Amino acid sequence: MRAPIIVDTHCHLDFERFDNDRAEVVERAYAQGVLRLVNPGIDVASSRVAVTLAEQYDMVYAAVGVHPNTTWNANSLQEIRSLALHPKVVAIGEIGMDYYREHTMPADQKITFRTQLDLAAELDLPVIVHCRNAHVDALEVVSHWQRANGGHTQGAGVFHSYSGNAEQANETLAAGFYLGFTGPVTFPKAVELRQIASSVPLDRILVETDAPFLAPQQQRGKRNEPAYVRWVVERIAAERALDMDEFSAATSQNAARLFNWTEAW
Repeated sequence: MRAPIIVDTHCHLDFERFDNDRAEVVERAYAQGVLRLVNPGIDVASSRVAVTLAEQYDMVYAAVGVHPNTTWNANSLQEIRSLALHPKVVAIGEIGMDYYREHTMPADQKITFRTQLDLAAELDLPVIVHCRNAHVDALEVVSHWQRANGGHTQGAGVFHSYSGNAEQANETLAAGFYLGFTGPVTFPKAVELRQIASSVPLDRILVETDAPFLAPQQQRGKRNEPAYVRWVVERIAAERALDMDEFSAATSQNAARLFNWTEAW
């Protein structure tokens, strides 16, 4: 068994920036100990491709969903529900709210978010939440949803590429979510983000790339890829005064728990 074992819990291998070397990107990730990747869709079309890639590569798993700033129409729910029944789909996502690029009106974002949360509850799947400049409203939607579903909290999902403040982090954790951290945690000025990453309970933290976006400091400004998640692991482990192998093992166990993986690595 190679060490450390790492799971990149959020990357977009389906994006066209990987069209020329997708297989090599997967191979490079594996060579760096990244043994599983989760590829979320951002709309119906990309969710379909995510499922296709999961079929093509053993180490790739899919999530299916509609991002808050992409198109949602009358057919979206049924199409996402159908895709979610595939055995390699491990979550509904990425879904959520985004007030940074407000391509969709907030009221419409809330409806789409809640509809997909309901689908996740129906199918007993976790959710991958995109939340940017919208933590107050996103947590309000989540709170109403959880009360409507009997107060279910633990293992509800992950707020990916966490970008809120410390108070919001505590509220998100209290709602039963994991927090995912990406390349910005390695940036020199990201002091508060590293403080948050170092204080999250060890059993509630995940690592990810959001590739091709948000490359770590070592590759900042360039295309990100799953192999680079090692630098995220390395930096957070150092902040927490943990051995890299110990921290990567914990995050991988967290991913296995969230996405219901029971087979050996």
